[in-house]
Amino acid sequence: MDEDRVSMHSASNNNPFTSAANNALWSLQGHNSGHPVNSSPAALPQNIFTNPAIQPSSVINLSNSSDVVIGPMTQYQGPVTIYQYMDATVEARSMQAGAGINQNRNNVSSSVFQNMSTSSKLLVLLIIVVIIVAAVIIYIEIQQSNKRSEPGPILFGNSYEHGTFPNLGNGHLVIDRDQWGASELAKNLIIPLKHPIPYVLITHIGVQSKPCENVYKCSIKMRTIQDSAIAEKNLPDIQSNFYVGDDGNVYVGRGWDYANTYANNTLSVTFLGDYGRYEPSDKQLEATQYLLTHAVVNKYIELAYKLVAQNQTKSTKSPGANVYRHIKKWQHFYPCGIDDNPKCGVELGMPKVWDAKM
Repeated sequence: MDEDRVSMHSASNNNPFTSAANNALWSLQGHNSGHPVNSSPAALPQNIFTNPAIQPSSVINLSNSSDVVIGPMTQYQGPVTIYQYMDATVEARSMQAGAGINQNRNNVSSSVFQNMSTSSKLLVLLIIVVIIVAAVIIYIEIQQSNKRSEPGPILFGNSYEHGTFPNLGNGHLVIDRDQWGASELAKNLIIPLKHPIPYVLITHIGVQSKPCENVYKCSIKMRTIQDSAIAEKNLPDIQSNFYVGDDGNVYVGRGWDYANTYANNTLSVTFLGDYGRYEPSDKQLEATQYLLTHAVVNKYIELAYKLVAQNQTKSTKSPGANVYRHIKKWQHFYPCGIDDNPKCGVELGMPKVWDAKM
């Protein structure tokens, strides 16, 4: 390698501007002399590189050139992965900025609450307490409504206490006085019934009374009968011991322990309706038989009790021709007072057995 080329290489390595100037001079020399650009630089004057008065310009104009690179260039062979790292200082500043925003929000909220007057604070607290109390009340009501919606057990009992529904069998329920809404004006009854009772007396309401087919309508009818007995007939209570509705349920009148108004020493069972005009339902007839079976089992009536209709004891249409047609076929029917048969109650030695006092 000659001395001029070594000198140019050394200058090129020490100063990038010198390298660019050398390249430009190479290009100019080749263009002016008609030689190729890559011709030997030996023909150039030596003082161009050795004269310190000649300095490269900071502006380089290139024309008709390609693939020109000024400054260092790094080339990689193969795949390259570039990772970007955040300066820890920048990241810390970002975190502090976010914390500052949250802190500002908290400060705003706390400052709003602090700026509220005492009355406003009390109002807010009162509203919160009211909401909590309302939520508790609603929860309790929902729980109680769920409990009320659950059907209670159907109990079989002899006392007919309030809140119980004795089941006589096959779905025939006994509806107590409190359950059908007996009047509080009823007085204490004074004539007791001695058990077992020898006679069962069957009657009906009559007077064109329409049969009731559900608990609601039968309960209304029971209250009407009781009000009439107390207000119009001056009786202490409703007349009969038990009433049977067209719905197949039994409604408690005077119950097992007190005499009815029809006849002493009898248990009266009254059909709720006028059964000279209407037919008794199968449920109504069956409920009556279930009631009497219950009475025998619990020794309220005699095992060989005598079943009679009211029209056998006095001149009346009760219990109605349609009911009478059915009960005279029952096992315990007793034909006293019919045709040549003795009057009812004579065998008891009580000629006034049918005379009721209250």
